[in-house]
Amino acid sequence: MCNSKCSVGDGEENRHLAESRTKLGVTTRPRLHRRERATSANAIYRDLQQQIVKMSLKPGTALGEQMLADQYGVSRTPVREAVIRLSEERLVDVLPQQGTFVSRLDLALIPEAVVIRQALEGATVQEAARIGTAGDIEVLDDIIAEQTRYRDRSHVDRFMASDEAFHEAIAAMAKLRGVWSYLRPAKIHIDRARWLTVPFLGATQALAEHKIIRDAIAAHDPAAALGAMRTHLQAVLPDISSLQSQFPDYFV
Repeated sequence: MCNSKCSVGDGEENRHLAESRTKLGVTTRPRLHRRERATSANAIYRDLQQQIVKMSLKPGTALGEQMLADQYGVSRTPVREAVIRLSEERLVDVLPQQGTFVSRLDLALIPEAVVIRQALEGATVQEAARIGTAGDIEVLDDIIAEQTRYRDRSHVDRFMASDEAFHEAIAAMAKLRGVWSYLRPAKIHIDRARWLTVPFLGATQALAEHKIIRDAIAAHDPAAALGAMRTHLQAVLPDISSLQSQFPDYFV
């Protein structure tokens, strides 16, 4: 199970893992065929990825292979396959003779991810400003209204879902939906950071920045839209620095 590297609140993490087993509808440990094993591994990977990104599984938490197999009601093989994928994304650390642990946030990865987002979302927001329609702006208005309803700290899940929808909607406006599929893996470490910052620092700033981006798109001003998007994406960096002192065990 967990060793000295586990974070405070391991009981909560184990509860999340137990709930995951129920969500996946797995109650026994049958012998899996290759296709079933691949499906199971993908489901476990997605579930663990979400828990890590959303900070339900805290940095430093031990993820024993047998423990996960028991929690999900499967053999160790699909668990091992899921862990390999998480390791490739730098979401877990596999340490020989020690075990597997949820990775701590590496500050060096976040500026790189910000640059990637600024490049790709800079292109989408400029194109959205060029070709966006009144109907497109209404979509953004609806999302911003939803974010406004959920901006307090008791609705972080819904606010973050709306935040994701806002950026994805801009890619759709620009008729560049495929860009979003490239962005998802690139921004995963930013997402981890934001799930840490929003509950403690609030969502007011992000919401205000979304409104500025929306106004620039509505004004068909690509340059202003680009500047607003860059400012918005850059804002995560000082937020992280301010939280590093509060949660030193979460960072490397």
